[in-house]
Amino acid sequence: MKVIVRSARVIDNSSALNGQVKDLLIEDGIIKQIGDDLTSEGASEYSGNGLCVSNGWVDMRVASRDPGFEHKEDLVSVREAAARGGFTEIVLLPNSSPVVHSKDTVRYLHQAGNIGAVRLHVAAAVTRNAEGVDFTEMMDLHAAGAIAFTDGEYPIQNADLLLKTLLYLQPLNTLLMNRPEDRQLALYGQMHEGVTSTLIGMKGIPSLAEEMMVIRDLKLLEYTLENRAYSATAPSLHFSLISTSKAVDLIREAKAKGLPVSCDIAAHQLAFTDEDLIGFDTNLKVSPPFRSGADGESIRQGLADGTIDAIVSDHCPHDEESKNLEFDHADFGITGLETAFSTALAHCGLGTEQLIEKLTTRPRNILRLARQTISEGTEANLTFFEPETEWVFEKSYSKSKNSPFLNKTLKGKVRGILNRGEILWY
Repeated sequence: MKVIVRSARVIDNSSALNGQVKDLLIEDGIIKQIGDDLTSEGASEYSGNGLCVSNGWVDMRVASRDPGFEHKEDLVSVREAAARGGFTEIVLLPNSSPVVHSKDTVRYLHQAGNIGAVRLHVAAAVTRNAEGVDFTEMMDLHAAGAIAFTDGEYPIQNADLLLKTLLYLQPLNTLLMNRPEDRQLALYGQMHEGVTSTLIGMKGIPSLAEEMMVIRDLKLLEYTLENRAYSATAPSLHFSLISTSKAVDLIREAKAKGLPVSCDIAAHQLAFTDEDLIGFDTNLKVSPPFRSGADGESIRQGLADGTIDAIVSDHCPHDEESKNLEFDHADFGITGLETAFSTALAHCGLGTEQLIEKLTTRPRNILRLARQTISEGTEANLTFFEPETEWVFEKSYSKSKNSPFLNKTLKGKVRGILNRGEILWY
């Protein structure tokens, strides 16, 4: 494979070429040359309008549904959706059937993920069947290739389990990801608890359900570090899908104290508030729920000051039978891989370079992935995009269509990805 990408602005703070518009010659998966007016016999050429290139984007939270729920999503369709969303690497949650709690399932996913332009990373379950009762064989799962540990869509409720997991994973220098929510406080909740939930008569999920768990987990993390040497350069505890002002403040304070902690938010969390649920659109039923406008502003501030490390798609595909129901019976979640970049670009309040950091450098550091830079002689793992181009999200390549953005005009178009010697261009 030999390609030339014409006139692409380099977005990479670690590169000496950052901000410059250059041609890139990639041959057999290696960036051979970066310059002006490049030529190479037999090379395929690609170009765009206001084209930018960055290191390949990483999504830390994707539900693939495979194995077990392939009618909602499978490994082929999730990779197609990821590529069209600009992601060259994605982390799969363990909530499949069977749950990813055995070496065989990790190997199955790894074998499928070791081909093509989109690489699949596997997050294994902390507890068997993600039920929060018995530990998995985490050391074996780590040796088999699990990149992190989480019960995925199920927050770890048992404090002793979470404490022992932190202690167990520290010598392995691997990551525990937990979504902070007290399930008892959130029981039967359908949306954010506030004025809107009261007006429309819907059971609310209080912000306290998230904040109590953040407080608990941070206290447990502090306890694990007392009188113990800690040498890892990446976080050991990662909070998934932060959504409230107080949670952002708590994590900001923890980072100021030097705790090895990180967090992410879902791109769609930036685009909506609880007031948007007045129409009872089940495509807006997500967990954590859309919060207040004040919470959204706190999230944007957290992104700007570095408290929030990463932006994820929280891709959560559901079939028609799971969404086309009364609001309180519909499942939580939306598909987000194809629209995460456009959504974040429109609503995060960051410049393009800052946003790309949340999709590249920070996720890679949290996940202990090798650093990347755009320079000659390096392996090409690249995403190409046009920040100013408007497009209509007319067709989803996910098997599930539970997206509030279908048929909407969005700004910020992904043109393609190049990874492991394969280019996909749209």
